[in-house]
Order: sequence, then structure tokens, then C-alpha cells
Amino acid sequence: MHTRFRRPTAAGLVAAALAAVALLLVPAAPAAAHNTLRSASPAAESRLTAAPTQVTLTFMQRLDPAFTTIALTDAARERVPTGEPVVTGTTGTVTIDRPLANGVYTVAYRVVSADGHPVQGSYRFTVADPAGDAGPAVGAPGSAPPSVDPSPSSAAPAAASEDRDGGPGAAASEDRDGGPGAAASEDRDGGPGAAALVAAAGILAVVGGGAIAILLRRRRTAT
Repeated sequence: MHTRFRRPTAAGLVAAALAAVALLLVPAAPAAAHNTLRSASPAAESRLTAAPTQVTLTFMQRLDPAFTTIALTDAARERVPTGEPVVTGTTGTVTIDRPLANGVYTVAYRVVSADGHPVQGSYRFTVADPAGDAGPAVGAPGSAPPSVDPSPSSAAPAAASEDRDGGPGAAASEDRDGGPGAAASEDRDGGPGAAALVAAAGILAVVGGGAIAILLRRRRTAT
């Protein structure tokens, strides 16, 4: 008994091509994404009429208390005394040890994703209490954001301790989080790369040529 094999049709080839291209262009699964700042209190770029007593950051993934750093600096880029980060699930909180004067403050953070990738970023908020005292003068425009000093209890794991932009604690110059109002750029993990686009174009070209060849052969057979 002989088994008859059906030749691929033009429609089948096109469908296969589309499926292959879709697989190439689908972004990485969310489970592989880096940790992301979901919310913050005080919020980014907020203007407060009363000085906050703590800073709370909530991320998309659970935090590791040993590798979580949250720092607060004033407009003169002087470190504001805070307590150690208290981590509960995806939330990290530091208590501010002294009342904040009026002025601009910067929150800088450094955490670690589930895949071990260090994630850091920063944002600003302003205290404008009508009854409060003026804070330090604002630093020069364009000055670098404050650094997050990696202490033994907050440095990233050895496998992920190298900063992608010039060393650990590099002032939240890279924001791998895409958090609300974050000052630095987001990770470029989601979109398809150039290699994937080239491969997709090649698949379409090969399958399209095969489909045209099948159509021409059928027309010749019919005539």
C-alpha cells in the first residue's frame, strides 16, 4: 500500500511563512523581563505641601532584601539620612531620619531582577511647604544624579554585579525599569532585533518564491 504525499499548496506555504515570522517577532516572555518600578511614594515629579517621612517603592517582581538599596539626596546632592530599606514582597521602604526642608530631592534605587540583572534608576520630587524652610540651592543644570553607594548588604550578586554603564553604583544613569517618571532610559529588551527582521524577510522571500513557482507549474499543467 503506497502512501500518497500531497504537494504543499501556495496557501500552505504562505501560512507557514507567516507563522515563522510571528515566532521571530514575538517579544521575550514577560517572565524573562527585568524588574520594573511600578509605583512610588512620593511620586515622580510630585510637588508636596508637606514633607514626607518615608520613601516607598513598589516593583513588579519580589525584592531581595540583601540586594535592595534606596537613597535620598537633596538639591545640593548631599545624602539625606535614612534608615535601612525594609522589604516586604515587591515593596521597599526607607524612613527619613530628619524633617525635609523645602527643595528638590532625588530618590535613587538599585535592586536585582529575578534573573540576577542589576536594575537602577532615579526620579525627583519637590517639597514646597508654605510654612517650611528653604532647602539647599539646586545644583548646576545637567549635573549627574546621585550615586547609590553599594554596601556589602546591598551590592548586586557576583554574577550580575557589573554595571552596564561604567561600574557599580553609577548614579542611576541607566534605568532598566521604565518606572513612573524615571530619569533614565528603559531597557531595550522587548522588541525584535535586526537579525530577527532580516531572518523574517529571508523566510518570506523563500516561501514567496516557492508559492509563485507552484502557481506557475499549475498554470502550465492546466494548459
